[in-house]
Amino acid sequence: MDARKANIYKFLSGDKQYIIPVYQRIYSWEIEECKRLWFDIVDMQKKNKNGHFVGSIVSITENDSPSDMSKFTIIDGQQRITTLMLLLLALRDYAFIHREEKSINWKKINNSFLKNPDEDDDSQYKLLLTETDKDILISLIEKRPIDENLNSRLISNYNYFFSNIKNMDLSLQDIYEAIGKLQIVNINLDRTSDEPQVIFESLNSTGKELSESDLIRNFVLMGLDNKQQKDIYKNIWRPMEQLFRYEKQTLLMDRFFRDYLTMKLARIPKLDKIYEEFKMYTNNCEFSTLEDLCKDLYMYARYYTNMIFEQGTNKNLINLYKEIKYLKMEVAFPFLLKIHYDFERNLINEDELVSIIKLCISYVFRRNICDIPTNSLNKTFATLKNEINVDDYINSIKAFFILKDDYKIFPNDEKFSSALKVKDIYHMRIRNYILSSLENFNNKAPINIENYTIEHIMPQTKNLSNVWKKELGKNYETVQKKYLHTIGNLTLTAYNSEMSNKSFSEKMEMNGGFKESALRLNSYVVKQNEWNEKIIKERASILVEKALLIWKYPIIERNILVKYKNDDKQQMYGIDSYDFNKTTKMLFDKLNMRIMNLSSEVRREFKKLYIAYKLDTNFADIVVQKNRLRISVNMKFNEVIDEYNICKDVTNLGRWGNGDVELFLEDICDVDKVMDIIRQSFNKQL
Repeated sequence: MDARKANIYKFLSGDKQYIIPVYQRIYSWEIEECKRLWFDIVDMQKKNKNGHFVGSIVSITENDSPSDMSKFTIIDGQQRITTLMLLLLALRDYAFIHREEKSINWKKINNSFLKNPDEDDDSQYKLLLTETDKDILISLIEKRPIDENLNSRLISNYNYFFSNIKNMDLSLQDIYEAIGKLQIVNINLDRTSDEPQVIFESLNSTGKELSESDLIRNFVLMGLDNKQQKDIYKNIWRPMEQLFRYEKQTLLMDRFFRDYLTMKLARIPKLDKIYEEFKMYTNNCEFSTLEDLCKDLYMYARYYTNMIFEQGTNKNLINLYKEIKYLKMEVAFPFLLKIHYDFERNLINEDELVSIIKLCISYVFRRNICDIPTNSLNKTFATLKNEINVDDYINSIKAFFILKDDYKIFPNDEKFSSALKVKDIYHMRIRNYILSSLENFNNKAPINIENYTIEHIMPQTKNLSNVWKKELGKNYETVQKKYLHTIGNLTLTAYNSEMSNKSFSEKMEMNGGFKESALRLNSYVVKQNEWNEKIIKERASILVEKALLIWKYPIIERNILVKYKNDDKQQMYGIDSYDFNKTTKMLFDKLNMRIMNLSSEVRREFKKLYIAYKLDTNFADIVVQKNRLRISVNMKFNEVIDEYNICKDVTNLGRWGNGDVELFLEDICDVDKVMDIIRQSFNKQL
């Protein structure tokens, strides 16, 4: 390794070329980074500073060049060197336009820092980027026309620098001089003795510069020889990257790799450990070559991007992907990847694939309506693939859902119906999804709900008219409060503002009123002569019956379910296994909710003698006692910060539960104090 300090002009001058290898990410600096660089340049020059350090550039010397030109592969620092090239390009072009001023020599910038004038073809360029970036940078250097609609950070950052140069914060001579003061550390590696991957990881150990997907790409491609790198990148990796849209490519690819690993491992990698988990996975995965692994990634990336972008060739699947997006069902992606793969392998047919996706949608939706916490869903879907019996594919999934209880329960028709009738639908994020689904169910000419607004048939105003008060009866205030935002009182209209607080008969007869409505949601409404509690409840029942057909509960023959129930390896205990009284149940419900809300990663397990809360292992356990809860916290006693002096050292005393710390909850007012201790144990496992 050879490390030397240099200024930018020295780094670029001479017959040399810097090459960005295919495993590096595309140019990704935003305007913000360019603003900081420009500010540093202006500040340095106005304050007459001698220099400014902009970072290091790490490269490997390539020895296979047939010419005398030196070639270097950059493994770290491509973002800053590319940005500096854009700045020089903007300076050159502005100087060329105003060449009569002769303040700086644009030809010198071009022939000393942007190009190698004595070379041909690609060798004539000081910097070669990858893929599309390469063509765009060359077009800028050669002043070729570029498509105005092309979305590229290279172009936007070049335009930013050109605009600032034009504003003349500094003279051209000052800018040229300031760029020459920019200092770097040029680190050149010896391919025979240095380990580029190890050095690369150490330079990016903070994870601030590169995303998890960037690190994975570098890891996969850096270890291959040049030919393999180019072949796999061109034919597999780059096509996979292009599946993810430009604007959110990095974010979505990070999520994809996490969901891919979750699907493969049946456990969820931590957000900042995706790269590390991927490396460990490659050591023990089913693929004998990196090429086969990349092909597998590409295949699953197709399923993934079809779902997130609601695309594909199958209209039924596209509509389901839209529902998944409405419900924000990203937690189900690992399992959905698995079933798409099995569909492509012909383990299930299209109808079965559709029915499984619908079942997952129903599971998530019914739980939402029944106000069941969502923080266990990611674990449920992460492990669901383990429950699949390939010889009885559909029934095994149905049985899994039916046999779930407590916080993983699939609400049955009775629970779902009861909850939906009284649910405040209007203030739900998915209210449009609900009303649209009810309107368009089995409708061959579905409407676009965006052309309508939600109408409260019984109006929202607190100052109800005398007509409404009479229609709703003497308990009109109670009726309005109870049913105002529920499904029985909500519909769609294109005349919301016109209807306003009008009476029911006026809403019925007015121009564009209910009588003229062709919406299915209004088919019951138009038959009514009045609007009151009884009718709202009747309409709610009608709509809920339709909802049961849309968001179905799994049905399976009893003898088949019994087989899965007998084979079920779930825990033997549930919430009813403990001797709660009114006080302890109230305390438990409050504390349980607070613990489960710590993170979606928290798992709860019912043991014979206590209730366990886990991440990797138990961080807290609850024992139900006569009039209080005893909590064991899995920490050493001397580790706990006990501000309220509520903890007891039970080291070696032999208690049910885990850890050396014990405390009690006897009064609901003390929940915050208890949670302060539990949170310490929880954080210790993060």
